[in-house]
Amino acid sequence: MTTATTASRRQGRGGRERILAAAAGLFAAQGINATGMEQIAERAPVSKRTLYAHFRTKDELVLAHLKDLASTGRTLEGALAREDIPARERILTLFDPPPAGTDPVRGCPFIDAAVEFPDPQNAVHSYAREQKLLMVRLVADLVAELGCREPSTLAEQLVTLADGAAGRAMVLGDSAYGRHARAAAQILLDHALPTTI
Repeated sequence: MTTATTASRRQGRGGRERILAAAAGLFAAQGINATGMEQIAERAPVSKRTLYAHFRTKDELVLAHLKDLASTGRTLEGALAREDIPARERILTLFDPPPAGTDPVRGCPFIDAAVEFPDPQNAVHSYAREQKLLMVRLVADLVAELGCREPSTLAEQLVTLADGAAGRAMVLGDSAYGRHARAAAQILLDHALPTTI
């Protein structure tokens, strides 16, 4: 192997991760459709050839971005899977503001992606739907664990509140908007769960 080939391979290491990081930042700042592949390559920084070697199409990149968010727990669904806090608190974390310094205020990345890829047959839209259904299942499991007799109904109510709050937070630019939905969620939980003596 020549020295030039070795140097070239060294520069290419971590390309996929840099591309995903660049895409995440740009998608959050300006939306998916408004972000071009050239812009992502420049931000990464990688050549367009490297970008397309990792992701043949923008749809593939968007799907990989969403899967990366899900696998690293950086979504509402990720908070529900944590086992270091009690079930009720996990549910209420759905309404917590994003970490300090998160800018701009964004709603749910899965809903954002589904809006930008409205065809239900599209792989991006389909994956977004899967994640939203997973969210309901995770909440239903938690409220069932807490003793709720109708976990599916309560789960749908809670995730509707969470998604609505995330959307309004983004539109209004108010990262703490979830406090309103959190108060409603606490009332729902209080009425649906058995009281402890």
